[in-house]
Amino acid sequence: MKKLTGLVFLFISISAFAQQDPLFSQYMFNKLVLNPGYAGSREMLTIDMLNRYQWVGIEGAPRTFTVGAHMSTRNNKVGLGLYAYQDVLGPTRNQGLMATYAYRLLLGRGNLSFGLQAGFKYFDFDWRQINVEDPDYTFSPQDIQRFTPDANFGIYYQSNRFFAGFSSKQLFQNEYGVIKVDNKTTYSKLLRHFYGMAGVAIPIDEKIVFRPSVLVKFVKNAPLQVDVNASVIFDNVFWVGTSYRSEHAIVFMTEFRVTDKIRVGYSYDIYLNELQPHNKGSHEFRLGFDFDIYQDRMLTPRFFF
Repeated sequence: MKKLTGLVFLFISISAFAQQDPLFSQYMFNKLVLNPGYAGSREMLTIDMLNRYQWVGIEGAPRTFTVGAHMSTRNNKVGLGLYAYQDVLGPTRNQGLMATYAYRLLLGRGNLSFGLQAGFKYFDFDWRQINVEDPDYTFSPQDIQRFTPDANFGIYYQSNRFFAGFSSKQLFQNEYGVIKVDNKTTYSKLLRHFYGMAGVAIPIDEKIVFRPSVLVKFVKNAPLQVDVNASVIFDNVFWVGTSYRSEHAIVFMTEFRVTDKIRVGYSYDIYLNELQPHNKGSHEFRLGFDFDIYQDRMLTPRFFF
């Protein structure tokens, strides 16, 4: 029973004091789930699917799947998007569906977008997945299930060779768990997350572009997390790069444009902290599709995806 209670408080602490948003290594290709202002920035209909296997070899480790689509309207002033996700960690399951609207303004040589996402999230804690050595059959807790609305806001600027953005997610900070142990009630809620990102494309020659970028994540009661990436694009077809994450992880990643409409990507995380001996790293697979639905439009160079 003590172990069971300990597990309860473990998952409460994960929800209350750690970053609750899924972790992505290929954030530069998956910005819609981080910043609503990104919607429509590719000037075509873009569909992205990403599957992440974190801490391979550890039972109950996080697994995340996202699928999203976004596009701009014909006048290029409005971006529209939709994405769904599922994030599983042990007995917990988070799912959501978010719709995106972004208004785009011409600013200098680029576009400044203000985006808003709104939708619903579903949280489920399944007690049946918890196995203890000495179960107490008189203790029969109820599963925790919570269905809540939520919203995200973001600002995003992009030109041919530069991007920057700021966003805030889980604006409502809804409560999604209530647990009573020894007559004590503990509430768990979604904390507001803040993201800042920036990147620049530096041409080396006609076919090689160097592209560094950075992502900063902050949430209350958790340490600031920084992802620094350096990548090289060859002939706008093959892309290879590496990142360092401030939680002591190194990421190796690559992308290949199979055709004008299909892109595939992969990343592998190596952890340099106390988790390193207990897992085989993290794998992230991505598949993207681009459809030029406005064929009369002059598209900008694809230095930023």
